[in-house]
Amino acid sequence: QVQLVESGGGLVQAGGSLRISCAASGRIFSINAMGWYRQAPGKQRELVATITSSGSTNYADSVKGRFTISRDNAKNTVYLQMNSLKPEDTAVYYCNAAGVSSASIYGRHDYWGQGTQVTVSS
Repeated sequence: QVQLVESGGGLVQAGGSLRISCAASGRIFSINAMGWYRQAPGKQRELVATITSSGSTNYADSVKGRFTISRDNAKNTVYLQMNSLKPEDTAVYYCNAAGVSSASIYGRHDYWGQGTQVTVSS
């Protein structure tokens, strides 16, 4: 069974920084892409950033230049360094692993973490 566990969320003042992590566990062979999505109250879940196994990244326009996604393939872990945080960054941040190949199930599948709350105070 593949599981994603996020950590590192919390409360920070505007202009501050926070780093969140997500570790994928289980008998994993490979993961095509990992990423972060967020959902604010009353809004739809939106993409924040993604990174492929080769290191190609993609960011939402709203976080470009402030957030950096990185990945440790050996640890099946993805990180999101968030700088210059704004109150509008407040949301539950969800980790996603796409195209996961594992010993527990045939084929490639996508998984989500349980989410970690990030709150930015003004």
